[in-house]
Amino acid sequence: MTPTARGILVTGASRGIGRATAIAFAARGDRVAVHHAHSPDEAETTLGLLAGSGHVVVRGDLGDAVAARRVVDDAVAGLGTVDVLVNNAAVGPDELNRHRAGETAFEDWVAAWDAMVRVNLLGAAHAGWALAHHLIERGAPGAIVNVGSRGAFRGEPDHPAYAATKAALHALGQSLAVALAPHGIAVTSVAPGFVATERQRATLDGPRGPALRDQSPFGRVGTPDEVAAAIVFLASPEATWSSGAVLDLNGASYLRT
Repeated sequence: MTPTARGILVTGASRGIGRATAIAFAARGDRVAVHHAHSPDEAETTLGLLAGSGHVVVRGDLGDAVAARRVVDDAVAGLGTVDVLVNNAAVGPDELNRHRAGETAFEDWVAAWDAMVRVNLLGAAHAGWALAHHLIERGAPGAIVNVGSRGAFRGEPDHPAYAATKAALHALGQSLAVALAPHGIAVTSVAPGFVATERQRATLDGPRGPALRDQSPFGRVGTPDEVAAAIVFLASPEATWSSGAVLDLNGASYLRT
């Protein structure tokens, strides 16, 4: 453990971007709380990949407000302190929760919106509240990094709730950035494009793969490690002046003006 080691809580760290982020923080000497909701085996796998010692696994359904607060409390108890929260956990888009307007039964529409709002937005909001109060009570600086999405800007017609909750997450981050700056807490967001996570492997290997790669002039999609590297930087003291920013990570596949 280095003298500058911090306590880091990464939600949704059992695989994908969350796992890569946990690994990246641990590699620099930080202690990491690996959060999962329903994937204990995968979370333990992430734990086993972390360099150093002092890491813990915490469990909780972020779609439940009380559980979301308890996840932060459990991370604090396990690590001693938490200095950085990475709000990565989300209900992601897939064929099972596709809810395109005009083509979806009302019950399925409501279910998709409910699940995504509760986890993607409210879970992050409640965890952010808990982390902010922990830091303020300690009188310590810290950081919150939200994992948003390119879809917040370009739209997701097959998964409008996903795009809407990610746009709201970006807005939440900017509101918190203003509110928490007097306490030395920086809040930023990243907005990845398509990322080659385990969950997306079948899609990339299928007929849609070439078109997805062609969205970027680099001719490929992003990697979890690339997103993790940006998160680690934004969570660093050197990036404090970036508070309020939303960083695009999409390989020039979508350019905002």
